[in-house]
Amino acid sequence: MASFVYIVFGSCENITIGPTAIMATMVQPLVAQQGPDMAVLLSFLKGCIIALLGVLHLGFLLDFISFPVITGFTSAAAINIASSQFKSLLGIPGRAENFLEAIKAVFTNIRKVKYEDSLLGLFTIALLVLLKNIPGRRNGNWAEKIAWSCTLSRNAIVVILGAVIAYVCSLYGKNPFALTGSLGQGLPPFGPPPFSTNFHNHTYNFVDMTKAMGTTLFSIPIVSTIEHIAIAKAFAKGRTLDGTQEMIALGLSNIFGSFVRSMPVTGSFTRTAVNYSSGVKTTLGGLFTGSLVLLAVGFLTSTFRFIPKATLAGLIICAMYYMLDFASFLMLWRAKKIDFFVELITLIACVFLGLEVGIAIGIALSLLSLLYFTARPAVETNVEQSNETTVIRLVPKEALTFPAAEYLRARIMRLTERNLNNVILDCSSLKRIDVTVAKNIKLLANDLSLRGQEMICVNCNENVSHILSVAAPGISDQFKQENNN
Repeated sequence: MASFVYIVFGSCENITIGPTAIMATMVQPLVAQQGPDMAVLLSFLKGCIIALLGVLHLGFLLDFISFPVITGFTSAAAINIASSQFKSLLGIPGRAENFLEAIKAVFTNIRKVKYEDSLLGLFTIALLVLLKNIPGRRNGNWAEKIAWSCTLSRNAIVVILGAVIAYVCSLYGKNPFALTGSLGQGLPPFGPPPFSTNFHNHTYNFVDMTKAMGTTLFSIPIVSTIEHIAIAKAFAKGRTLDGTQEMIALGLSNIFGSFVRSMPVTGSFTRTAVNYSSGVKTTLGGLFTGSLVLLAVGFLTSTFRFIPKATLAGLIICAMYYMLDFASFLMLWRAKKIDFFVELITLIACVFLGLEVGIAIGIALSLLSLLYFTARPAVETNVEQSNETTVIRLVPKEALTFPAAEYLRARIMRLTERNLNNVILDCSSLKRIDVTVAKNIKLLANDLSLRGQEMICVNCNENVSHILSVAAPGISDQFKQENNN
């Protein structure tokens, strides 16, 4: 459903939208406790929240989520998803929900490791890496075209190969691998999302279900939107991206999806990368994606039970490895250390505290960094001699807003303690100020006058001059006199 809806409302030509490992990881605890209806209702409510934000044109809020936070989050999500597959890769029964639990489970169940599953899983990873690095070209000779096709379809190749191996073993009465098992065949019924449910002989009404969702009801739309926009930005390749339109498309995809029993969906990193490398040029690529999924669900589910879990685990681990953006860590370390540490702290928090908490910490750190530099703007200071009089000239390099007002005043007072006679506030690089800053400049001028010192403002643009003339008229008069001279 999401594939078809995005054709109409989406704006990014390469994005494939649908279920993702991150969404599955966040929804799984709710499904385990209250049943699958929780996932369907969450899809509906999440879609309503995101679509409403889009209708209100609040897509600009995503601009406050910085690049270090996005890359730290996606890297942490990749680590969590990959680690959740360690048990399946080694043939250990059960599943792990987070990185620490996965590592602990491996060491505590080391004697339960099955060499058959382990070998198959490692073989899957090795084959995927080999197929990914086969040199080939879409427009080359026939050998290069075959190599390119193998590289493009490597995920399907390893899954089919794993299923064939398991099927051949079953013909000889052997089942050496843990298999996916049978899945329900056919399409789900069309109907409204469930606003009540019965699970394990316990009935939950709408209020009970929303209470059980807790913070997930708000964190999953945020995480989903961030993941979707991050993919859209990565594959926009310099083209303009309409964040508001993307939010509307994502919201409607989840709303319509809930009417066909869909779990929450968002953009997929790996499937979008396949679309991009396949040369998809419009959102109509979703028509082929959706149609193939319908065919698979309607006719091929009986073959799914032969897919070994170790094969799927190897495939997911390999895909998550390529989601780790090592280049961004190195780039941020070289470019700006504070951004590097924001990315690193976001990653660590997401891995050890959970994706919801980690993304909140990352956004908070980015905003604190932004506020710090707003409150501590760069001010160039020059000491000059004029007619045997020492003058200090201050040139603010950024906009001055109320968080920086007291800082600027205190700094000038400290600089003028050495019997400097006059202060020139050069506003040539200053684009805007607010009333709080203007009032503080007036108070500063009064404080300096008590010392027998004078402060003047020069080179003000029209906006700055207007605010000073209204909020600090004395300063405005001195500025005009300086300009006339």
